[in-house]
Order: sequence, then C-alpha cells, then structure tokens
Amino acid sequence: MPFALQRQLSAALVALSYLSFCLFIWIRHKENESAALAGFSADTQQFDAHGILIAYASQTGYAEQIAIKTAQHLQTAGLAVAVSALGNIKAEILQQTRRILFVVSTTGEGDAPDNAAAFTRRIMTQGMDLSHLSFAVLALGDRHYQHFCAFGHRLAAWLRHQNAHGLFDIVEVDNGDESDLRRWQHHLGVVSGHTEISDWSKPAYQAWILTGRELLNPGSLGGPAYRISCRPAEGDMVWQAGDIAEIGPQYPDSDSNEENRAPLPHREYSISSIPADGKLELLVRQMRRPDGSLGIGSGWLTEYAAIGQRLALRIRENRNFHTPQNDCPLILIGNGTGLAGLRAHIKARAAKKQRQNWLFFGERQAAHDYFHQEEIEAWHNNGVLTRLDLCFSRDQPERRYVQHALQERSADIQAWVAQGAAILVCGSLQGMAEEVHATLASILTEDKLEQMTENHLYQRDVY
Repeated sequence: MPFALQRQLSAALVALSYLSFCLFIWIRHKENESAALAGFSADTQQFDAHGILIAYASQTGYAEQIAIKTAQHLQTAGLAVAVSALGNIKAEILQQTRRILFVVSTTGEGDAPDNAAAFTRRIMTQGMDLSHLSFAVLALGDRHYQHFCAFGHRLAAWLRHQNAHGLFDIVEVDNGDESDLRRWQHHLGVVSGHTEISDWSKPAYQAWILTGRELLNPGSLGGPAYRISCRPAEGDMVWQAGDIAEIGPQYPDSDSNEENRAPLPHREYSISSIPADGKLELLVRQMRRPDGSLGIGSGWLTEYAAIGQRLALRIRENRNFHTPQNDCPLILIGNGTGLAGLRAHIKARAAKKQRQNWLFFGERQAAHDYFHQEEIEAWHNNGVLTRLDLCFSRDQPERRYVQHALQERSADIQAWVAQGAAILVCGSLQGMAEEVHATLASILTEDKLEQMTENHLYQRDVY
C-alpha cells in the first residue's frame, strides 16, 4: 500500500475515533440534560444513598420518560430521588446505594439498549455483594417479539445472584400498556408509603353490581376479611384464573361535587372465582390508616358501597399467573387473602378434572381464619386436592408458617417438581413470599427456580 494512502487511512481512523468519542460525550450530556430539565439530579456521585436512584436503559427515549415520571411520583411522596442512564452507573454506586428502581427496554433479539452497553459489559460480567440493595425492575417490551422483556429479566436475575432483594416482582409492560404501568404505580405507592396519589391514567372501567358481602373471620386477631361478590351490569363474564380486578373506589360521602375532586387511585385484587361460578368474587382484608380511618379500596368494598350499588371495575389479564395449560402437578402456596388467587386456580383445575393439586395455606387461627374451610376440605376429601398442608401460626407456642411446612416436605416437593410440577405463590411479599422463595431455593436451587420461571412453571402474584 502506498505510504500516502496509509497516512490517509490513519488520519481517517483518528478522525473517526474522535467523532465516536464526541458522539459518546454528546449522548451522555443529552441524557444528563434530559433528567436535569425534569428537575432531577443525574450526578450519582452527589446522590443521597438513603434516597431512591432510578436507572433507565432506553433506546427510543420511552424508558427515560417513564423513569422521569416515576421520579416525579416518588418526589411528590416526599422522597429524595435521582435519575441516571444505566450506562452511567458504576460498581461503587451499586455498593453504596440502598434502593434502585430500574426502568429498562429490550431491543433486537433480547438485547440491552445501547445506553446500557457499558453497564452490561463492565458490571454484569462480574460478581459483587449487593445484599444491602433493594431493587425493582420495570421491563418494557413487545410481546410480538420472541424475547419479550429479556433484558429486564436478565438484569433482575443478575441482581438476585448478587444477593440483592426485590422490593416486588418484575413488572412487564407490553407495548406501553397503561394497565401494566398502573401496576408499577401501585407498587411505587406501597414502596413510598403514599398509596393515595392519583393514577397516571384512569382505567376504562365497566359497571358491575355489588351483590354480596360476607365477613369470613369474626373474632380474628387480624383485620376483618370479607368475601365480596359482584356481577356485570350487562354483558358476559370473561376472565381466567389468576387475573386481577382493578377497582375504582368512590368517596364514602359521595355527593354532587365529586366531579370536582381528584379521582381516587385504583386498587387491585386477585379474583377468587371463575366465570362458571356465575359471579366474580374477591377476598378483601379491611385495612385502616394510622388515624383509624378505613383504606380507600377496602373501605369502599367492605363498608361504604351498598349492596346493589354499581361498582367501577375492570378485569386485567395477568398472564404471568395463569393456570398451566397442561395437566401437570400443581403446588399452590399462599397466606391470608392470597388464598383468593389460589382458590380460582383450584376451581379451574377441578372443572378440568385435573386432580394432582397440593395446597399450602397459612393464617393466624384455625378457629377464625380458615377461609373457605368447607370448600377446601371438600376438595381434599373428593381428591381435587391430593395433599393439603395448613399452618395456623397462633395455634401453638412456636410460630409456624408455610415455609416451615415446605421445608418439612422437601423430598416430596423435589419429587413433584421432577414430575414436571408447577408452583404458584399468592399473598404477601414481605415475609411470606420472600421466605417461601428462599425455602424453595434451598430445596430446588436458585438456578432451578429461574429455569422454572422461564418455562412459566414458577409464578407469583404477591403484593
């Protein structure tokens, strides 16, 4: 090659390298500028480790928009917040920060967005102790693509392998679906302790009629729990076991001026029945605020709404908690009002004559808190439930919970899983679901649980 041509090529490569460096600096500047324009610091070095860091991985800018909206929500709740592109997050930031929310898109064949490349290359290829870190992942994707939300799941799995703790389960958003984003907002309210901030988008409610309300645990040491029944004002009842009812509460003192008030945020409840029952049922715990007043959703359903009154209700498909399609063995684990979602699954299995079902259920006292006792024992007696393990924590001196029963049945659980069993968990995230996951991981290994999750054989509806 002539010397002059070599010089020209060398000069071109130097220029290209410089332009690439400038482009990188410009992109990082625009990312930081965008967050700054929204009123949030992008300087992670100055971030208060006691606040919440929101890291986004965005290809088109949509994840960044949701990250900023998330930050605004938390700031309204009075929390210190910072927003940063994921590529700017260094190992020392992960080691210093206590809570991080990740809002991440997936591109191509399950890949990370370009602005997350540095994080995946430098951080996710190494191990570190993140046992101090609590995290959550909002995964943005499109179900038309084969690897739906793959990067979000890969990020969550890596964090769990570093011993980080999930604030709640990963939330998947299909092509910007507003109901998925409302679920994310619901969790943000729980994390921040401010659950009364208005929804980002109002659900398209249908009219339902409240037809029944029954107290299931009179005399309980816990809060009152009610069976709530309703039917649509018109049209058919269509849902699957595992789906969610979004309720639009009303002010208890409804009057002609209600349209001038801020709309109350929706509340979510696991559906406890199947359409063949001829009614939609919920199992609702009556909650009270610190001042003694009733909670927005539970107060509306368990006390304020009158029988025969119209309810604003929308059924939300919950694909990650549907009953397995094949007749595999099924292990169902839950506590408290988490029995609602499990009950619907058992009903669906019974209707298909799928009988290899094993229920683990925990509550306080058998005398007061054995919800749907006659129904459950009938299922056990006629073989719908092959096995039944009950744990009532206050009925003996030593507290006994569902995770203890799981540990005692380790060998049998391994045998069921070896036969292709699926595992469904429903109920409280703090305490029950965390302990159940840790126990199952000790019985089956974390890798096995991840494999089952990928194959839709380990699914949770926890809150």
